[in-house]
Amino acid sequence: VQLQASGGGLAQAGGSLRLSCAASGTVFSLDVMGWYRQAPGKQRDLVATITSSRNTNYADSVKGRFTISRDNAKKNTVYLQLNSLKPEDTAIYYCKALRLTESGGTIREYPYWGQGTQVTVSS
Repeated sequence: VQLQASGGGLAQAGGSLRLSCAASGTVFSLDVMGWYRQAPGKQRDLVATITSSRNTNYADSVKGRFTISRDNAKKNTVYLQLNSLKPEDTAIYYCKALRLTESGGTIREYPYWGQGTQVTVSS
């Protein structure tokens, strides 16, 4: 499975950006897709996730400002709308997908990462 992220760039504080991530190389619907971010010198943190049934989860720091969605027509494509951007949102944003399988009561996770896309917010 390959994940291709795009849409990063430079924005002013209060501005908006939209990130996209498209998965290829699989016929399966990916169970969870999401975005993580990593600022210089910091660990990679969860931003938002969305399941195949469209359940969403957000980091507290982005609630009310960022919106994650999945394309109904394009299976395994996820978007992140970033509004009301702040300088502290500056980071490399990574797309992640998770496929879950179940066999004999055991659930296995297959994680996939895309390349990062830089988001820079100026004050």
